[in-house]
Amino acid sequence: MNLVEFKDTNELNPAFAERVAGLLADAIADKGKASLVVSGGSTPLPFFKALCQKDIAWENVTITLADERWVDGDHKDSNTALVKANLLQDKAAAATFAEIKTSEASAFGAEANVTQSLASLSLPIDVLILGMGEDGHTASLFPCSEQIKQGFESEDLVVAVKPTTAPHERMSLTLKSLLQSKQIFLHLVGENKKVVLDQALASDDIYEMPIRAILKQEQTPVDVIYTAIKA
Repeated sequence: MNLVEFKDTNELNPAFAERVAGLLADAIADKGKASLVVSGGSTPLPFFKALCQKDIAWENVTITLADERWVDGDHKDSNTALVKANLLQDKAAAATFAEIKTSEASAFGAEANVTQSLASLSLPIDVLILGMGEDGHTASLFPCSEQIKQGFESEDLVVAVKPTTAPHERMSLTLKSLLQSKQIFLHLVGENKKVVLDQALASDDIYEMPIRAILKQEQTPVDVIYTAIKA
């Protein structure tokens, strides 16, 4: 794990966008296409707005989410809506978005259709950007969920999840899928997130804090992109 710390978000967002755009451009130059997997929430929104203005061949980029709440696209908690409104804009409007939410009423039983929906996502993922909750969850691999063991051990692309400490059923990429990445970024803003990060690094129990399964592995490089100050 490599910690990359910035003075504030005004410094972090353009630098992070430049780094990600460079990796995507390199992938396109190497194989003609690139894959970008992002996470939702409020933290990445200014970063998304910086990234979508980068001048790369976005028509050759497929974007999807590391996880999604099982809600309709017009729901206030929809990460799909958030990504479409903030990342698939400007130059990045030319990118392909692979849906991780399908029309089924429940995430449970929808795994096969989600896997088919993500068929356009080339593996290994070129760039994976994760967040981290106060409980140490990442993507929708929650320590409180009955599906956490499946999320860690499954050979499938995705897993349906029902957390007990957060609303909505979820669909999440499995640990195996997340680690099938060339570069993982953990994007954190705020001193409280640094406290959680330090707790995660201090022990090895991945069931207690699932983010440890990302931070403690040696298969894929992980850069923690961090600032304490939201400008």
